[in-house]
Amino acid sequence: MALMRLTSPHAHGPMSTQRVMQSVLLATIPGVIVLTHFFGFGTLVNILWGSIVALACEALALKLRRRPLGFYLKDYSALVTAVLLCIALPPYAPWWLIAVGIASSILLAKHLYGGLGYNPFNPAMVGYVILLISFPIQMTAWAPPRGLGELPGFMEALQACFTPAAYDGTTMATPLDLLKQNNSLLIKDLWNQYPQFGRWSGLGWEWANIAFLAGGVWLLYQRIFTWHAPVAMLVTLGLLAAIFYDGGSSASGGSPLFHLLGGATMFGAFFIVTDPVSSAVSLRGRLIFGALIGVLIYTIRIKGNYPDSVAFAVLIMNFAAPFIDYYTQPRTYGHSNKRGGD
Repeated sequence: MALMRLTSPHAHGPMSTQRVMQSVLLATIPGVIVLTHFFGFGTLVNILWGSIVALACEALALKLRRRPLGFYLKDYSALVTAVLLCIALPPYAPWWLIAVGIASSILLAKHLYGGLGYNPFNPAMVGYVILLISFPIQMTAWAPPRGLGELPGFMEALQACFTPAAYDGTTMATPLDLLKQNNSLLIKDLWNQYPQFGRWSGLGWEWANIAFLAGGVWLLYQRIFTWHAPVAMLVTLGLLAAIFYDGGSSASGGSPLFHLLGGATMFGAFFIVTDPVSSAVSLRGRLIFGALIGVLIYTIRIKGNYPDSVAFAVLIMNFAAPFIDYYTQPRTYGHSNKRGGD
C-alpha cells in the first residue's frame, strides 16, 4: 500500500491548520476595512494581486518539491502570508514590489527551510524587510489619509499597481517618520504643523490599530493563540514609552498612546508576534519573547533608522526563540529543574 509522504501538521479537527488560517484571515477584515476607508483601495489591490502571486509561488514550490498541490494549497497558509505582507505594504505599491516581497516570503523564508512548520523566521516579515532594505523609497511612499488628500478610486488603484509610471499620486511622511526626524519642534507644535498626526498617533493609523486590536481580541476568544506574547509586548512597549516620555520636548520619543496606537503596533502584536512556528513555544518563553520584542520596537523607533520597527524586532527575536524555549521548558513531572551538565 502506497502512503502519502506528508509532513506535519496532520490535524483536521477543531484546531486544524486550515481553521486557524481561516480565522486569522477573518480577523484581518476590520483592519483592512479601516485602511481602505482612510487610504483608499490600494490595500485591497495589494491583497488581491499578492494573493495571486502567493498561490502561484506556493504551487511552484510544491511542484518542485513533489508535494501534492491540493493538500497544501487548501491550508490557506500562503494566503495568510500574502495578506499579512500586503497589509504592511504602502497602498498603491507597484506590482513588481509586491511580487518580489511575496516571492521572498514564500520561496525563501518558507519553502527553502522545508515548508510550513519548519520556517525559523516569520515569512511575511522576511519579505517586508527585504523590500524595506532594497527599495526604501517605494516602501515609504504612503498615501495621505482621508481628509488630507483626495482618495483614488478602484480603477486608479489598479493603475497605480500595474502601470505605476502613468499614476501620479501624492505621498507624505508617516507620523513615526516625522517624529523621528523632528529635532526642533515641541510635540504640540509638531501636531499643529502636520495634520496627519490626528488625535493620538496618526490620522487613520490610530483607528487601524484599534481595528487590528479588535481582530486580535477575537482570535484570543477563539483560542487561536494565548495572550502571553502580545500582552507582554504591548505592556513592555507602553511602559518604556511612559518611563522615557519627557512631556513633549523636541527630543521626545512620543507618549505611550502614540506608540501603542501608531504604526504597526497592534497588527504586529496580534498577527505577527503570535506566529506559532517562529515564536517561543512555552508560556514563560512567550512572555519573554513578547517583552523583548517590545524592548526592541521602542529602542529601534527611538535610536534606529527605521521608525516602524516591528519587522526587525520580530526577526531578531525569531533568532532567539529556540534559546528562550531551551531555558523555559516546564519541568517534567518527577524531575528536578536542574539540567544535566549545568
